[in-house]
Amino acid sequence: MNERILEKKRRTYGEHLTPIKIFKQFILGEIKDILYDYKWVDLYAGEGNLILPILDIIPKESRNKFFKNHIFLFDVQKELVEKAIINATNYGISINIAQKNIIVKDTLSSFPKFILNSTIPVYHITNPPYLYIGYIMKHKETNKYLKLFEGKNEGYQDLYQIAMINDLRNNVKKMIYIIPSNFLFGASGTNKIRDNFLKYYKINKAYILEQEIFKHTGVNVVILFFEKKLNPKDEILSFQGIKINNSNKEKTYQLDPRFHYRAGNLFEEFVIKNKAKNPLKISYYLTNEEVKKNPGDYSIEVIDSNSYNGNQYAKKVINVNKTLYNKIKSNILFVRTVDTGSMNGRAGLYLVREWFGVDGILVTKAKYRTHPIQIFLTPQISLHDQILLKKYFNLLLEYFRKNTDSEFMTTYKYSDSIYTRKYLGLSQARKLIETFPINLSQSKKKLMSDLIKNNKNENLKSFIEHLFNTNDLTAYF
Repeated sequence: MNERILEKKRRTYGEHLTPIKIFKQFILGEIKDILYDYKWVDLYAGEGNLILPILDIIPKESRNKFFKNHIFLFDVQKELVEKAIINATNYGISINIAQKNIIVKDTLSSFPKFILNSTIPVYHITNPPYLYIGYIMKHKETNKYLKLFEGKNEGYQDLYQIAMINDLRNNVKKMIYIIPSNFLFGASGTNKIRDNFLKYYKINKAYILEQEIFKHTGVNVVILFFEKKLNPKDEILSFQGIKINNSNKEKTYQLDPRFHYRAGNLFEEFVIKNKAKNPLKISYYLTNEEVKKNPGDYSIEVIDSNSYNGNQYAKKVINVNKTLYNKIKSNILFVRTVDTGSMNGRAGLYLVREWFGVDGILVTKAKYRTHPIQIFLTPQISLHDQILLKKYFNLLLEYFRKNTDSEFMTTYKYSDSIYTRKYLGLSQARKLIETFPINLSQSKKKLMSDLIKNNKNENLKSFIEHLFNTNDLTAYF
């Protein structure tokens, strides 16, 4: 089967087969002392790499009996089930026993309830299919999955979320899931599944993998060890997480139901609580449509964000009316949403002219969130205050990156850079800009300016948090 067909097949099934080394490195050590206490089940088993290696530590003479009572594998693809059966026989399992316990079944649509009918409880270890509903809707070959998101599943956003909610509804007590890291760190697309799922389950441990583990995708994943609570309750969840990238970092995570159990919520908490009383309003992008609607004799030089040649964006001159000319000239900032990999190219606010030698950033075709994006502010603030806003924004952004290990941002791409490259969402940029106070007294503005000038980001954060709660702000120096 050629690579193009294989790629289409992977996308159709949301299939990312797990390397055996992942199981041995992160999972086997956690379960090796309780192997006889559970049925080891994978409902999306592929070739069996998340369960079959258990047999390595089962005595050869006991493997058939152990397999018969303790291992059950399922997959919707017949050819993968056949491979899993062959893999089981390579561990010494008889073909008859392997064929009985490794089954072709669409377990997303129909949970195999017979595995629950035993005194031996189920322990589900799986790397379920990942396929976002937006992709499913746009492609004919995946439209068949749309029915999974109807009725009681309405509002979920990915196939892996359907897998998780199926386990909850069938009262599976313990699971280990390898799923996209957006389950922990994402916002709108994962709020519903976290709200519904984490009321019932605690997380005992997590591995956050910021390194490539799948051959054909850059999806960032977490390995989460779930255990059902004795009583469902919305409460702060606390667990140890180990982040694995250029080095291993261990920290305690706390997921707060007030913020939809989202990890790295220090940023979100700050921008929600400290939105300015009369915040700046922000719009993004200078578009071709706007230029065409405002023709005139005022010439202004821009870059075309859709035309990148070699190592720079193409420059061009546009002619517009006075109103649009003034709008472009008086808004001097752009947002870089993606880290470049260098320390002076991190996500943040920057000066259009300083970086590109022009006054505007024009979108001539599609809008891409990873391109440089000019921002337009209302009410209009002075050029001096825009530079102050730039420094304010970047200083606070670096504070939150340091104190959350950039976990409120999305990991962008695996690379060999000195830090893990991240993506800053436009909604996150908007919320941080909205904390910038524009109606300060001269004395308070000077205090804030001095904090920014002296790079006192922690003091600046405290200043903003207490801005309207105290008259004595000198404590922040």
